[in-house]
Amino acid sequence: MTISQAAIQVLAFVTAIVIARFLSPFEVGLAAEALVFASLALVIVDFGFASVLVQRPALSEDDRSTAFWAGMFLGVALTLIGVAASWPIASIYGEPEVQPLFAVLSLAFLFTAPGIVQGALLTRDLAFRSLEVRTIIATTMSCATGIGLAIAGAGAWAIVAQDLVITAVSTLLLWRASPWRPQRRFSMQSLRGMAGYTGNVFGTRVLAWGTINLDNFLIGRFVGAAQLGAYTLAYSVVIMPATRIATPIAQVFFPAFSRVSEPARIAAMWTRATRMVALIIVPSMLGLIAVAPEFVHVVFGEKWNAAIPVIQILASVGLIQGLFALNAPILQALDRTSVLFRFTSVLSVLTVLGFAAGLPWGIEGVAVGFLVVSVATAPVYLRLTTAAVGLPASEWLRSVARVIQAGIAMMLLVLGARELLIGAGLADAVLLAVLVVLGALVYLGLVLWRDPEVAAEIRRLRERRRLGATAVPAGEAELPDPAALPPARDL
Repeated sequence: MTISQAAIQVLAFVTAIVIARFLSPFEVGLAAEALVFASLALVIVDFGFASVLVQRPALSEDDRSTAFWAGMFLGVALTLIGVAASWPIASIYGEPEVQPLFAVLSLAFLFTAPGIVQGALLTRDLAFRSLEVRTIIATTMSCATGIGLAIAGAGAWAIVAQDLVITAVSTLLLWRASPWRPQRRFSMQSLRGMAGYTGNVFGTRVLAWGTINLDNFLIGRFVGAAQLGAYTLAYSVVIMPATRIATPIAQVFFPAFSRVSEPARIAAMWTRATRMVALIIVPSMLGLIAVAPEFVHVVFGEKWNAAIPVIQILASVGLIQGLFALNAPILQALDRTSVLFRFTSVLSVLTVLGFAAGLPWGIEGVAVGFLVVSVATAPVYLRLTTAAVGLPASEWLRSVARVIQAGIAMMLLVLGARELLIGAGLADAVLLAVLVVLGALVYLGLVLWRDPEVAAEIRRLRERRRLGATAVPAGEAELPDPAALPPARDL
């Protein structure tokens, strides 16, 4: 899964470069305005069914078929509602060009629905290879579509087509990989049995959707499509890569947590996995803060200068989100979905208030509002999760402290080197390369010096792969077979 996510990240990065080169900030902003509401597709159509199908120890055919037909009903209904709502949504934005974009994007609801149960069942069977091959194929086809249409001058439609292609191809490949087919049966008893769990998961996801999408809506409505384009680019450069780094670990550990009944074991798994996430996410985000100006100029061009300060601000948000990627899977696995829902409710309200408070200062103000709320609520989220597994918060902090220290030292050194070299007349590309190499060497050296446990963890992981899936290195207890969450869909 990690290899798959790395490949997807490369594809997405190349596609973002091409789209940024051939589309204007205004065209990217138009597509982002339409995607704000279209991104609800997976959240609403899923309704938490995928999570309950993974979390339940045993499933009946009534459970599977009922979840499938309920999802199909929602998919058809939401597609029709989306088309009808495209005119009012365009009116809210004050951008008539958004109407046809959103109307066509409403097909994402219909394309997503048929694959939800198949994806959940494949992950229960540990069919990670099939799932990730499917993801790579669908991403490759969607990126090729987006690049081709961008070069052809299709404007915002390039991004719309890219989104629909990845949705449709993903679903088709899930049906090809999964042997299960829905039967003509629908059980209200089964639906009621799943309702409690799915209701909390659904509510949490809707609130999370609002948290990560209302900034786009507010910017598009009150600041304009061009500024939204710059904000969207910054978000894609920072938050999406952070999500892709953490996603494979979260997808595998959620079902693993679900099968482990001992909080102490879950806590140990959590701290070890978070340390490995930190090993990658810390230098990525802190390094980006230091080299953002040269990175944007070299990769995207100077027409995207407005995105530079937003990238630097959101990098800290990405760091927090990456480090806390496993908190939600732990709370779901321990059936603390009500706790997660209440926290997400408060977080969503505070985040929207943060967006609104920063809006008078444009996209930079919105990003700062996002960061302030993320920093303020992080200790609460940490405390809720550590309490669930009986782990002192100080123990979790100790597991990542040395990696974070190394990252901060690296960032400060790179910033100092940049100030010294910027007057030397180096081209942006040369300066960027020098700073990246310097930062990587310094960070690696500091981590190995300050946190030898990281090197030991890497050796353990390599030993597991060398011995194979059925063998476990001496001294480590074997985990129960995990299932996994359905792969996240990139919008």
